[in-house]
Amino acid sequence: MAAPDPFPPFILTKFEGRDRPATENQVPGNRVYGEKLLVRKKTEYRIWDPFRSKLAAAVMNGLETFPFENGSRVLYLGVSTGTTASHVSDMIGQSGILFGIEHASRVARDFMDRVASHRPNIIPVMQDARMPGDYFAVFGKVDVAYVDIAQPDQTGIAMANCRMFLKRGGYLFLVIKTRSIDVIKEPGEVIRQETEKLSGEFEIVESINLEPYDKDHAMVIARYPD
Repeated sequence: MAAPDPFPPFILTKFEGRDRPATENQVPGNRVYGEKLLVRKKTEYRIWDPFRSKLAAAVMNGLETFPFENGSRVLYLGVSTGTTASHVSDMIGQSGILFGIEHASRVARDFMDRVASHRPNIIPVMQDARMPGDYFAVFGKVDVAYVDIAQPDQTGIAMANCRMFLKRGGYLFLVIKTRSIDVIKEPGEVIRQETEKLSGEFEIVESINLEPYDKDHAMVIARYPD
């Protein structure tokens, strides 16, 4: 029998009568977005709110593919104020690296003040995700590209970044915000069309509807073939 993973990426715990994921806090005592802290067997965890994090919503809705682990290298497009990124930082540990890409200056400052300044495994990059060739601090290939940007061409932006930075065999986590792409078409049709765009270069692994946590959103997980 294989030895258990000494550093599980997250736990599921009962909180206020419901199952909730929680990540081991890499900065004990620190809260990022007002999340609750709890202690289990002398280890502090942060409750991971699926109404505030689309990755947590995907976990709650049955996500099976989970390459975020101790030592992972992650390229995160659209890091915003860092809610989800902070939990990814917990999961990849001090030997991992998260490159947080954000173009909007106000939220980028919040991200740096609240999250990146406390966590040495995060490298903030204030750049436009449309121009991956201009990133000044991203180096090497990454294991996971996580994309959460509200743009009509968000899938094309994700693919361009993957071509430059995602290793072969790595994973793309693409949040499809259907109303940012097309406000007229049915969300299911938008998700189908965007998934088809990916399928020419990627192996589609999973597609997760994010309701009831996020309306008209889905997360598509795809593998970059070897």
